[in-house]
Amino acid sequence: MNQISAGPRPAAQHLLHRYQAVRARTEALAARLSPEDQVVQSMPDCSPAKWHRAHTTWFFETFLLLPFLPGATRVREEYALLFNSYYVAAGPRHARPQRGMLTRPDCAAVSAYRDAVDEAMARLLQDAPDEALHLVELGLQHEEQHQELLLTDALHALSLNPLRPAYDPAWQDPAPDTAPRAMLAGPEGVVEIGHDGIGYAFDNETPRHRHFLAPYRIANRLVTNADWAGFIADGGYRSPLLWMSDGWAACQAQGWEAPLYWEMHDGAWQQFDPAGLRPLDPAQPVRHISWYEADAFARWAGKRLPTEQEWEAAANLPGLAEAEGIAWQWTGSAYRPYPGFRPWEGAVGEYNGKFMVNQMVLRGGSLATAPGHSRASYRNFFPPDARWQFTSLRLAEDVA
Repeated sequence: MNQISAGPRPAAQHLLHRYQAVRARTEALAARLSPEDQVVQSMPDCSPAKWHRAHTTWFFETFLLLPFLPGATRVREEYALLFNSYYVAAGPRHARPQRGMLTRPDCAAVSAYRDAVDEAMARLLQDAPDEALHLVELGLQHEEQHQELLLTDALHALSLNPLRPAYDPAWQDPAPDTAPRAMLAGPEGVVEIGHDGIGYAFDNETPRHRHFLAPYRIANRLVTNADWAGFIADGGYRSPLLWMSDGWAACQAQGWEAPLYWEMHDGAWQQFDPAGLRPLDPAQPVRHISWYEADAFARWAGKRLPTEQEWEAAANLPGLAEAEGIAWQWTGSAYRPYPGFRPWEGAVGEYNGKFMVNQMVLRGGSLATAPGHSRASYRNFFPPDARWQFTSLRLAEDVA
């Protein structure tokens, strides 16, 4: 007897629409870059835009199509080597610092790769097994992370061009918050930290657990460019007593005198951003600072950085502004596993857990973060000298 298909399951249909929207956003971000822009790797921590587009495609091909779509094969076998990032269990990898040497395959071939995988994913999502659905959502969250990296990596590359070309001449920063400065009393005592089980979360946000917080206060707003200019004028970059030892060494070795992308022209600060080189807005939150700089500023201000637990507990306080969509906020917490943490099974278990050393936690979300991607329990992490992300700080203090 012939059977009439009822069409994709509602969950799968929703996931297909979300898949298509996320993939389209990546292409829209890359569309502002020329093929020449897309192959540049400006430092080992950055990757070319073309590589980001290909790697996110490799993720779906490797972890979804090959295991779950009958008859699926790789679009090109050599892509398994070229576009793996750090998944040792998934096979050999091209060296990260040499991704900019991959002039071939060209951008057109990467576009064809994306199209082929997207077509196969559409077929898979018509009747994807339940065990694949979590991996699809992981792949989409992963691609949204790379969307932010695509933008910040491209900005770093464009900043090294003496013409200071704009990524997007029409780019507008969110209006700065104008609420009076205040230090808000944070939740104290035993609080619950970690993902509450509602909606998506990465493994590093789990398990939810109890944590004790001593009395503290947290700033209602981020530190501004005007605040940071005061730190510079007061010799903040020349005062070793404000800095951690490794931070002072990095400051001296790399010649830091201001946040990344600040430039002095005719006695006034300008800032390079996605719209190009523009006069520095003193009211905007400072950004593109390392953890070392944030920690030194906090010490100069007579405050400290909040712990990640303090930040999460305070995220929904009335009056707390600029929690998301402005800049990632450095915390005073090292990136370590939560009590009882267990990484995911299989190769995707390499996603977060193996990086839980020599990194510091950031909370919030930036103006480059994909809409809806961040949440109060989200744990971003970077080495303490990283500056090319949209990173800022919020001050905290102990209550005697």
